[in-house]
Amino acid sequence: MKRVIELTINGSAYDVVISPQDLLIDVLRQKLDLTGTKKGCGQGDCGTCTVLIDGRRALACLTLAIACEGRQILTIEGMEKHGVLHPIQQAFIDKGAIQCGYCTPGMVLSAKALLDEHPAPTEHEIKLGISGNLCRCTGYVKIVEAVRDAAARLQAAADCGKGA
Repeated sequence: MKRVIELTINGSAYDVVISPQDLLIDVLRQKLDLTGTKKGCGQGDCGTCTVLIDGRRALACLTLAIACEGRQILTIEGMEKHGVLHPIQQAFIDKGAIQCGYCTPGMVLSAKALLDEHPAPTEHEIKLGISGNLCRCTGYVKIVEAVRDAAARLQAAADCGKGA
């Protein structure tokens, strides 16, 4: 039986008609045309579909859309503001951490969740923070460098905001 739910995605509310078994990945991509979140394995193994729900990493391919009602969902489309890339996105570009780009949205959101919780992570913490996100192109070295660089950029921006 279909029903209407309200999803809050990237700060905007959407009324969506869903079936109880509809997965978040399919609602994002097919019903809301938010195609930045990629569908990879469909089994929760690759991390390609990673989004943030209430600030925590979640796999959209395993998450029922109905379970997201009343929660805050962040997709890659919500990272940039007013045409300016988020520092994590910019660091991925600047450090060459993007090759084919298929894993990048999920990887960026995993990095955001990590940096929100641990603003100055060690290399080990970065590796743990992006674990579960598979990349077949980069070998992870540039991704780790990008996350480290993004942490420095975010810290500099925070220090600047404090009047330091």
